[in-house]
Amino acid sequence: MSKKHMSLNLGDLTTTDLNHFLKSADRPVLLWPVGSTEPHGPHLPLATDIILARQNALEAARTLRTMEIDALVAPDLPYGVTDFAAGFTGAISIPEDTLVDFIVAAAETFLRDGFAHVCLINHHLEPGQLSALQRAHDRIASTAGAAAISFPQVVSRRWGAQLGDEFRSGACHAGAYEGSLVIAATPDLFRKDRATELPQVNVSLSKAIKAGQNSFLEAGADAAYTGSPNRASAEEGKRLYAILTTMVVTEVKEHLEQLS
Repeated sequence: MSKKHMSLNLGDLTTTDLNHFLKSADRPVLLWPVGSTEPHGPHLPLATDIILARQNALEAARTLRTMEIDALVAPDLPYGVTDFAAGFTGAISIPEDTLVDFIVAAAETFLRDGFAHVCLINHHLEPGQLSALQRAHDRIASTAGAAAISFPQVVSRRWGAQLGDEFRSGACHAGAYEGSLVIAATPDLFRKDRATELPQVNVSLSKAIKAGQNSFLEAGADAAYTGSPNRASAEEGKRLYAILTTMVVTEVKEHLEQLS
C-alpha cells in the first residue's frame, strides 16, 4: 500500500502497513486526539470533546500530507479529567496522575516505534485536563527532546483570539462554539430540536474557575451547558476547523523544523 493511498487512521493499518510507513517516511508525525466523556447539555453528545479532537486531527493530517509531511491519526483517548462535571450522568473522570502516566507511556511507545513527533490534540478545557497534558508534555520533552512532542492549545493567546466572541467570553461549553464544531463534523449527533429551545446561559466558566468554583453546578450551569446553543451552524463550524487545522499544522511544522 502506498503512503498516498494509506488510511489516515493508524488503527486501520496492519502491523506490516505501519512498519512500512515508518521505515519509508521522513520524520513521520502522529496526531493523537485526546478528550473526555462528559455531559454537554441536552443537545450535544457525551463524546463532544473527542469528536472535536478527532475531526481536528483528521483535517490536520490531510493538510500535512498535502505538504508531503507523513502523518497518521492515533486511536482516540476518550477519557480525561472531568471533575468539573460532577453530579451529571455520563461524567467519566480519571485521576490526573493516571492520565499523565498513560499519555507518557503511550507517547514514548509511539516514539520508540519510529514516529519522529507526537502531537496531542485536545478540546477538553477543564483545568485538571490541561494540567495533566502539560505535565505529560513536559515529561516526554525531558526524555525525548522538545521537538518530539507538541500540545497546541486553543486557550493560548496565539489561537484563542481567532475563535469568536463566545469562545473568548468563556461561556462556550456546549454553546454555539462547540455546537458548530459538532454540526460540521457529525451533524446527526446535534439535537437541533432541543438546541433551538435552550435559552442563552451567560456563565463564563473561565471566570468561574478563577473565582474558585469547582463544578458546572457551582457555576450556575445547571443543565451542563453555557453560551448560545441555538446559534450553532455548520458554516461557523467549518470556519473554526480551518483555524484549528492551521493551529495544529503550524505547531507541528515548527517542531519538525527543530529536527532538521
